[in-house]
Amino acid sequence: MAAAVVGALGMAAPLAMAQSAAWPTQPVKLVVGFPAGSSPDLMARTLAEPLSQALGQPVLVDNRPGAGGNIAAAQVARATDDHTLGLMINGNMTIAKILNPATPYDPLKDLSPVSLIAVAPLVLTAPVSAPDGGAAFLAAAKASGDKWNYGSPGVGTVAHLGMELIKSLTGMSPMHVPYKGNPAVIAGMLGNQVQMALLPPGLAMAQVNAGKLRAVGVTSAGRSSVVPEVPSLSEAGVKGLELEIWNAVAAPNSLSKAHVAKLSKLLTDIVRRPEVRERIVAQGWQVAGTSPEGLANRIRKDTATMTEVIERTGAAAK
Repeated sequence: MAAAVVGALGMAAPLAMAQSAAWPTQPVKLVVGFPAGSSPDLMARTLAEPLSQALGQPVLVDNRPGAGGNIAAAQVARATDDHTLGLMINGNMTIAKILNPATPYDPLKDLSPVSLIAVAPLVLTAPVSAPDGGAAFLAAAKASGDKWNYGSPGVGTVAHLGMELIKSLTGMSPMHVPYKGNPAVIAGMLGNQVQMALLPPGLAMAQVNAGKLRAVGVTSAGRSSVVPEVPSLSEAGVKGLELEIWNAVAAPNSLSKAHVAKLSKLLTDIVRRPEVRERIVAQGWQVAGTSPEGLANRIRKDTATMTEVIERTGAAAK
């Protein structure tokens, strides 16, 4: 009997390993909190095909726009099927709950970091009718008081909090108009419903190069290698400003650490492939690719930074 028990145990371990190695066993859903054509959507679709090939299962992009990506993040946090992931932006994984206690998930408790995918500064963008030059634009914005508006892809996004920080540093006071994603923000600027917005470089420069919008400056401390032709806002007199956006892949806390580790390694390898890196850079991003611990460290750092911005500006979920 003892020999039989030992034999059974010996067979159980390889069986468990085989079951673990077999994951995923069905299509994987990659949930995105913004609409088709948005920067997070483009990144998710860049990752989906090579990740599908690596996993041996289809990876389906599922757009669930709204609430600055927090609707999608909450869906990922609730998932228990072991086959749901999320393409997240900063706000979803850092200060969502701090900014709005009613947020239906806790990013630090309900989501597991998988890998930081890419980072970039934001570009302060305006209609072509706006004054040319950073200093001239900022002066006009300040003189306009609350008659000007700024757009963002949602409350709690870095674009929202970044504009509130810029307001506090410059003395201008445009009103916040939240949208469901950056394509709608761009449409609002083209229609002159909003007079400025912080946009990801890829989306901003596509409009700027087409002559439809004007790039005022970037939010990096100095000029960025992503858009070296655009001056930093510090050159226009906005001192103490340094903001980055990033996107990352996260999983529900219910997904096993072994599966998270497997995903992280695959994604890190994928974003460093020349053809994938080229696509990411073309979208206006610098490639990252980190371990779960690397992403967790970035979350802790940015949570502290964004909390300071909230406290300094009085930004709220409105």
